[in-house]
Amino acid sequence: MANDRTPDKRRATGGGSSRSGAGAGRGKGGRTRPPTQVVTQQRPWGLIAAALAVVVFAAAVIGYAVVQVQRSNAGKVGSIDEIAGAQTFDYEGGNHDDNPIEYPESPPVGGSHANMWADCTGTVYDVDIRHENAVHSLEHGAVWITYNPDEVTDADVETLAGLVDGESGRMLSPYEGQDSPISVQSWGEQLKVDSADDERIKQFADLMTYKSDDFPEPGATCERPDFLADPPLESDDPAAPAQTPAPADASETTAP
Repeated sequence: MANDRTPDKRRATGGGSSRSGAGAGRGKGGRTRPPTQVVTQQRPWGLIAAALAVVVFAAAVIGYAVVQVQRSNAGKVGSIDEIAGAQTFDYEGGNHDDNPIEYPESPPVGGSHANMWADCTGTVYDVDIRHENAVHSLEHGAVWITYNPDEVTDADVETLAGLVDGESGRMLSPYEGQDSPISVQSWGEQLKVDSADDERIKQFADLMTYKSDDFPEPGATCERPDFLADPPLESDDPAAPAQTPAPADASETTAP
């Protein structure tokens, strides 16, 4: 007798149910591809800002330095001939002579002079120091600024002191009877001006202070504590002999 070929309903139902369940499981709970993460590249704004700040700061520093150099060089001259009104005189190294000396220029700019030099370490005197001592300082490379106390104000003296005070190789003093309000001397050079604000004073001082090829004793010191402690005065000097001839090595030339 042939076997019944009718499918086992239970089996068919179970199997179908099983397959259907499996398919549904895969559709809902199976593996899925993770969503793609899009990473946006961040610009390093902090670093860029810091770099820009450094560049701006460096430019400011360089710009400031350039301006300062330009200011410091403004008005500088390279030769006495560039200073209008400056005169030059031909003096060799002077002899030492402690006697009163009559000088052809007033204030003097060279020639014989006292053994003791005046302290010229940026010294501001309020007395008319002995001229023979001052000339010795010129021989050491100093610049000597003098003023007629009857023709300048206290403010003028302050302005002149600002060019001298603390500047080695310079000194300032009143000069009684001077024929101009202000005069500036180095060994063999002189400039006379009417105003303490005249830019030529600074030009002269900056050019001629310790200008080694223009004075006889390069390297000589400007320090003289004993003179500074008790400076000899021009008024204490006995009168110089009248009609003293000018030194043989003194001949005047005027800068163009």
